[in-house]
Amino acid sequence: MNVLNLNSGNFDETIKGGKVLVDFWAEWCGPCRVLGPVIEEVAKENTGNAVIAKLDIESERAIAARFNVMSIPTVILFENGLEVKRFVGVQPKETYVNAIS
Repeated sequence: MNVLNLNSGNFDETIKGGKVLVDFWAEWCGPCRVLGPVIEEVAKENTGNAVIAKLDIESERAIAARFNVMSIPTVILFENGLEVKRFVGVQPKETYVNAIS
C-alpha cells in the first residue's frame, strides 16, 4: 500500500473508519526526514490492517493544533476516529508495525 497524504479535505473522513496511522511531519524537520522512509516501509509491508498516512503540519496547522501536536515527528494511531496511541520522535519500524497489528 502507498502512504496517503492527508489534508483538511480528507482527514476526518479517513480517520473515522478502522485503524489509521498518521505521521505528522514538516519538510524542514530533520527527524521527520529520517522517519519518512520508515513510514514508507510500514505502508509497503502493511497487509491492509491500517491506512498509513502523512499530514504536513505546515499546510494543515489547524489539524495539528486540534490534536495538540507540539513536536514533530508525531505519529498517532487512530481507531474509528479516536486516538489510541501516540509516538513522539523517531521510533523503530517495529513500534509502528506492532501498533497496527
